Amino acid sequence: MKPLKIGLGLLLAAALSTSAASAQELQKLSIVIFGQPSLGAFLPPVIKAQKLDEKNGLSIDFQERTPDAYTAQFNSGEFQLGGSAALLTVGLADIRGVKVTYLFNLFDFWGTVVTSRPEIKSIKDLQGKDLAAAKGTTNYVMFDWFARQLGVDTSKFSVVNTATPGLVGYALADRASAVQLWEPAYTALHAKKPDIRMLDLKIQESWQKAAGSHSIPYLGVAAHVDWAEKNKNLIPKLYAAYKEAGQWTAAHPDEAAKLIMPKGNDEDRKAIADLIRANERLGMNIRTAADVGKEIKSVYEAGKSIAFLPSMPSDATIYNGPMQ
Repeated sequence: MKPLKIGLGLLLAAALSTSAASAQELQKLSIVIFGQPSLGAFLPPVIKAQKLDEKNGLSIDFQERTPDAYTAQFNSGEFQLGGSAALLTVGLADIRGVKVTYLFNLFDFWGTVVTSRPEIKSIKDLQGKDLAAAKGTTNYVMFDWFARQLGVDTSKFSVVNTATPGLVGYALADRASAVQLWEPAYTALHAKKPDIRMLDLKIQESWQKAAGSHSIPYLGVAAHVDWAEKNKNLIPKLYAAYKEAGQWTAAHPDEAAKLIMPKGNDEDRKAIADLIRANERLGMNIRTAADVGKEIKSVYEAGKSIAFLPSMPSDATIYNGPMQ
């Protein structure tokens, strides 16, 4: 029996050695993202649960932060990678001298305004009334642009500025005439208050007219330019992990919803699964920055037209390195 025991011991040692070597070969990445509920936190739990980072030779540590902390810690370089990278924020950072680049898109823009007030029938009806919103967010900036396309004077809104997590609470309590928000907050709100109404922003109609496209790059993954130049070999792996997470999520919406909203109830998770299936409001559209370069510049033009961007960001913000 001794030879057999020795043989099994050698095999076990070899397997452990191979496993250890494999773990050591994984490239460690630390990515800062917004906390839940947010689009930036939508795919990371899928990546980790399905081990799609490891499959692509990476070991990703996702670090959740509030929006203000995210911006400060990413722009300062404390984090070289940001997974809640709003496109207009990337452009603004570039203009202010922070050299960052948009690696790939995850979600296209979708935002809305909701109300429970019967007298509010259109966005124009909000002129002179109070609107609860997270005014410092890119989503609000894009909403501002779309509202202006409808002939609305947004300077006449009385904006009640609040942090993103507070928007659902404002809508549930009916504390303002209307609330501006986006996904996944809208789905969470609608599950709790199904009679709340959306005001039509005519997003696709206005964007097609202005940009000649239906794609509105909005949120993705960005990196500091120095890091991107030094780690070109890791970027395709990172893109593959996210791309595969998106494909798995679209193919398994019910299972994905459990990962994305582990603390929610069955009703909440069903709402998330339905959101994934439809994708109209979710807008998941995982594409390289180079593939949507024209649309990215159209988003910059929109930001510039309403004075959010003082000038056009540099072409370096649109990553065009190899992605395979």
